Amino acid sequence: MSDGLTLDDRDRRILTLLQRDARMSNADLADAVGMSASALWRRVRTLEEAGVIERYGAVVNAKAMGLGFHAIVHVQLTRHDRDKLADFIRAVETSRLVQECYATTGQSDYHLRVLAPDLDAYNRFLEEFLFRLPAVASAQTNVVLRTIKRDEPVAP
Repeated sequence: MSDGLTLDDRDRRILTLLQRDARMSNADLADAVGMSASALWRRVRTLEEAGVIERYGAVVNAKAMGLGFHAIVHVQLTRHDRDKLADFIRAVETSRLVQECYATTGQSDYHLRVLAPDLDAYNRFLEEFLFRLPAVASAQTNVVLRTIKRDEPVAP
């Protein structure tokens, strides 16, 4: 957190409610946390300016969008050459199928969450995109069978 902002219980409640429903009206949010609408608006602006609230968005159903194949891909790099690594990161950032990418410790260097229309499209993603990146040594795919938990609000 920037600017030394200290979160109190009311801030935590605001953040939890906004994460559950970012479209909640200012008046309803103010009522829920016991503040006036103007005081709440100022507090939310402070949380935004401090970088605690990064952005607002909608949660979209991937299957309804025609993206029925969901996988977690564990990627190992050939070596950590700076230029090849930068190319890998740039490519992943621009891929529409890669929803998330994490650099981690452990056996794999990167973990990708990938959504594709179907298995054939995912196979094309591997062959025409991922395996053509010079930094990629190998990739292991775990197909997501069902989602147990997602989009849990961050508990400040």
